[in-house]
Amino acid sequence: MVASRDAPAPERVPPAGGPPPSAVPGPGRRWRVLQFPVTRIALYAAAVVAFTGALERAAPRLGLAYGSGPALVFGVLLCAGVLALYAALVRLVERRDPVELHSRGAARLLGLGALGGAGLFGATMAVLWAIGAWRLDGRGAAGPGAVAAAVVSALTAGCVEEVLMRGVLFRIVEEYLGSWIALGASALFFGLAHVFNPGAGVVSTLAIALEAGVLLAAAFMWTRRLWAVIGLHAAWNFVEGGVFGASVSGYAAPGILAGRFRGGAVLTGGAFGPEASLVAVAWCLAAGATLAWLARRDGLVVRPVWRRG
Repeated sequence: MVASRDAPAPERVPPAGGPPPSAVPGPGRRWRVLQFPVTRIALYAAAVVAFTGALERAAPRLGLAYGSGPALVFGVLLCAGVLALYAALVRLVERRDPVELHSRGAARLLGLGALGGAGLFGATMAVLWAIGAWRLDGRGAAGPGAVAAAVVSALTAGCVEEVLMRGVLFRIVEEYLGSWIALGASALFFGLAHVFNPGAGVVSTLAIALEAGVLLAAAFMWTRRLWAVIGLHAAWNFVEGGVFGASVSGYAAPGILAGRFRGGAVLTGGAFGPEASLVAVAWCLAAGATLAWLARRDGLVVRPVWRRG
């Protein structure tokens, strides 16, 4: 598939008719090596992973231990630091303005993404409840500390993973191979990144790739901002664990509500959590396909380099 228009909307997508700004030749061989896609992906990923690891090790010494009262401070600091680091790397290495992090409309996109993530997971649980695969037992065991921990976990996962997967991997692959190959590659990689989680297997890996990988890449394709995908990812995780008390990618979490699942792992997601459920895959694939269609309609699909005029 190709873009429906050659002229993209301003500031929403790298030029589809020529080399992206970051690929413009610079002075000397070292500059060209630095601009090579694999080099940039490795450099950005290493910097983000090193920063988050250092902050997580320092957090207990600063009184920001996971699940503590000021735990939200840790989440905000980590997210702000990762976003600032990403923006600085883009400016330094690619010599361009990181439009994917522009503040204009950021709150709106973050909120819409959060509503979408919460709505999609809520719809998944509604279907599971309607068919008898999940039963609400009442109030869960989560107190204020556990809820704060769930918020921190959701925020940090949404921010760090979206910067790495959509801001770095999807975006840089898309510059050269086009939107559809980037969507498929990033979705596959996102699924494989969860393969060693507790309770993971072939079904959960495929589910993550098909639902989250496709949905989040399509959301980035259409909005051309990281805010919506961060909000969507964070809200999904928080509602799954912090509200419903279900396992989040294999990790158990106390929730505001308590319930029990009944049925096979294909239907309920098993130990990995309901994000590996066939119901979740169906909802998210439908939403992802809609967003991809919107991106194509609006001329925001990038052609691979061999198909640019």
